[in-house]
Amino acid sequence: MEIFTAVIATVFLALLASAFRILREYERAVVFMLGRFYKVKGPGLIIIIPVIQQMVRVDLRTVVLDIPTQDLITRDNVSVQVNAVLYFRVVDPQPAIINVENFMEATGQLAQTTLRSVLGQHELDELLAERERLNQDIQTILDQQTDQWGIKVSNVEIKHVDIDESMIRAIARQAEAERERRAKIIHADGEQQAAQKLVEAARELSAEGGAMQLRYLQTLTEIAGEKSSTIVFPLPVSMLGGLQKLAEAASPNNR
Repeated sequence: MEIFTAVIATVFLALLASAFRILREYERAVVFMLGRFYKVKGPGLIIIIPVIQQMVRVDLRTVVLDIPTQDLITRDNVSVQVNAVLYFRVVDPQPAIINVENFMEATGQLAQTTLRSVLGQHELDELLAERERLNQDIQTILDQQTDQWGIKVSNVEIKHVDIDESMIRAIARQAEAERERRAKIIHADGEQQAAQKLVEAARELSAEGGAMQLRYLQTLTEIAGEKSSTIVFPLPVSMLGGLQKLAEAASPNNR
């Protein structure tokens, strides 16, 4: 009889001890009473009626989920391998437990399919140059679809875009051709601007009668400063009259 009483007392104390649960600040308990949802409790000390009530712990901290490498074909028919990282957290514990069997697994699988679907609609250049916009597009789609699970997707980051070696060489050749094209355009623009300036200078020189003669004299002065022993300089006949007039103007007899 004493043994039976001791067993009953031990079972009672064990049930009483199991009724008290302590939840950390970032934890919540989804409580079920006789199989039906009762309420969400926590954090701190909570009481669970043994046998009648059951609880499921839910972590509210942000989860960092690595999305495995996905093989996909871009819109311009380039085969690439892409992997990413997903940041999400539970904001409503009730649907996270009731509406989906395993919200971690469900979110991971959804992220993989969404990653392939979204990136497959873009060309390779967009995957390489516009990651920020693609990250935002994937995050928006995931956030909308996981809202019914009480999950908030805060960020998606594409980590690596791996391309075949032959495609890397093709991209390098394309980039080199683009640089050569830009260099030729810049050179052509420079030649055009220089030609325009020469035309403007010719107009200015032709507008003034003595301007051309002064320019020739300046050029002669520059050439005379060189070490060459022989200087061949073309002199138009029309300039002789101009030089004569300049000489006559500078003569003391005309003063």
